[in-house]
Amino acid sequence: MKGQVVWLTGFLFLHLMAAMAEETQNLKTKTYPFGPFDSSYYDSFAVIKPATISNDALQITPDSVGNFSLNDRSGRIFFNQTFKLWDGDSKTKTVRKVASFNTSFLINVFRVNNSVPGEGVTFLVASNAAIPPGSFGQYLGLTNSSTDGLSSNNLVAVELDTFKQDFDPDDNHIGLNINSVRSKKTVSLSDFGIEIAPNGTKFHVVWVEYNGLNKSIQVYIAEQDQVSSPTPPKPSKPVLSADLDLSSVVEQYSYFGFSGSTGSHVQLNCVLRWNLTVEILPGGNKGSNSFKIGIAVGVPVVVLVLLGALIYYRYKKRKTRSDPNILGALKSLPGTPREFKFRDLKKATNNFDDKHKLGQGGFGVVYKGSLPKENLEIAVKKFSGDIKGKDDFLAELTIINRLRHKHLVPLLGWCHKNGMLLLVYDYMPNGSLDAHIFCGPEKTTLDWSLRYKIVSGVASALHYLHNEYDQKVVHRDLKASNIMLDSNFNARLGDFGLARAIENEKTSYAELEGVPGTMGYIAPECFHTAKATRESDVYGFGAVLLEVVCGKRPWTKIGEFLLLVDWVWCLHREGKIFEAVDERLGGNYVVEEAERLLLLGLACSHPIASERPKTQAILQILSVSMAVPHVPPFKPAFVWTSMPGPDSFSITSSFTNTADITPVSSGWTPHYFSRDAQGELSDGSALI
Repeated sequence: MKGQVVWLTGFLFLHLMAAMAEETQNLKTKTYPFGPFDSSYYDSFAVIKPATISNDALQITPDSVGNFSLNDRSGRIFFNQTFKLWDGDSKTKTVRKVASFNTSFLINVFRVNNSVPGEGVTFLVASNAAIPPGSFGQYLGLTNSSTDGLSSNNLVAVELDTFKQDFDPDDNHIGLNINSVRSKKTVSLSDFGIEIAPNGTKFHVVWVEYNGLNKSIQVYIAEQDQVSSPTPPKPSKPVLSADLDLSSVVEQYSYFGFSGSTGSHVQLNCVLRWNLTVEILPGGNKGSNSFKIGIAVGVPVVVLVLLGALIYYRYKKRKTRSDPNILGALKSLPGTPREFKFRDLKKATNNFDDKHKLGQGGFGVVYKGSLPKENLEIAVKKFSGDIKGKDDFLAELTIINRLRHKHLVPLLGWCHKNGMLLLVYDYMPNGSLDAHIFCGPEKTTLDWSLRYKIVSGVASALHYLHNEYDQKVVHRDLKASNIMLDSNFNARLGDFGLARAIENEKTSYAELEGVPGTMGYIAPECFHTAKATRESDVYGFGAVLLEVVCGKRPWTKIGEFLLLVDWVWCLHREGKIFEAVDERLGGNYVVEEAERLLLLGLACSHPIASERPKTQAILQILSVSMAVPHVPPFKPAFVWTSMPGPDSFSITSSFTNTADITPVSSGWTPHYFSRDAQGELSDGSALI
């Protein structure tokens, strides 16, 4: 019976805590769905005439119903409630936090009698709901001729502009306006196949997302067939992105709504649906009900709750107690890296929100975070919670906590709490190398000078790991996605999740769990030895060299060639090696440097490990103090012959075409592994 009572109290407490947690979670943001719009919305909306609510829509400027002119009009409609958009001292403008918000709305901008449209409509964040006089025409209901550009306007607007002024790119664009109708940034929507005000009736969904953590705004737009049609999926890429610090523009408490105007030309600006989600900061929105827990409860209930709390606390403490072996290893690490508080990392990443995710691999997920008090941006790597993850966590930390090199991603510290293992790094604002090499057409690819600078930095880091650090370190997963770029596009080699230190008298580290790494970067001998060596790292570096110069991934199939290296070797044999250079460079590269990198890439990709250059020679070749070693016209054959002893092997080569190679029996055949679109092995061992 006693056990049942204990179980029951714990059960009731868990449910109570879950309910409280759910309510607390709901406090963090508040969502308001609006529409269809009828006259009842006059109670909750501030409608500044001549704007109206009619025909199931917010008519930001007058609609065609009524006895009034449509020309030279402007209007505003706001949700009649202010929100606290930044937390801090409003007098000194000391800002502690800026609120995030997301909004979407369904809009119809209609040409009257198929005439020329004018002027535009905006989604507006403003500290003052009043509309300035004379804000018709080009001023979009935002400002007028005497106030335009003044910081006292305290407003931010996303404009959908349908009439070209002398400061506009065209008559069909989206813009970000800060205290002025002269946009901080504009994007023509014609490039996206979108017309704001076409002939006939069309509906568009607009998404505006503001991130208060990194102070940025993104705008998306898509066409919707009819008002009653399902909302189309949000496009994968925004039409407009910009940096924006709301706290430097609007007052602490501000409104959300819309504005619009007409001029000598007119249009109907109709908002038919509107959803608004706002992060609630301390102090909340004015007039809102704060979260309260009633204290007028019976004494037996209090006792029951306290008893349940004690049981749950002890249960949770036992369950989440940190592994003493892990903590002991962490606290005994040489160099004593900083131990971060879990609550600080949780807050920095917004509770490890997917929106902050930078990458994901077999061993963990990396999130972007911000520590405002330290004015520090960080990357937090959260390891998986299984035993293998813990081992890799310790392996990574043991190796890199004392590494000091300008071309390595610096480790800031660690955290082990509630069963979670975390590493904290300096954040690299330019992301990974592969994101710049294999970017879409909307993004400018890296120019030649940056590419050469980056591979030189990686070579320097690799030489440090292999020869200059007091332990010899093999990285074992050298690839473009593990090469990070700082604010100046300096290379920083990172992700040591597969790295291992080897004793000075040994040349390799034996991996007992199979072949780690990523297809295209793995040296051929690794499939037979299951060992990572400095030579296998050099092979991976060769793959990186070729993909940086060619703009193609190592496993790219080109014609009859299954791998990039085979295609480049064929071009080398035919005297056409410059055909391998990335076409997106448009011929803007240094010929001598391109030849040097391509030949060095082939030399590093030599099937025979002993024939690959050492890192010291690689540095000298890149600095032009040493010539590139001779690269044979045909790719040498890889022949494996096992020898007595577990750690010994020999390789012979002959300069023949790889098509003439007779397969040699071994414990590995290609079908044991498969790779996805990123070249990852099917066991998920490679990290991003």
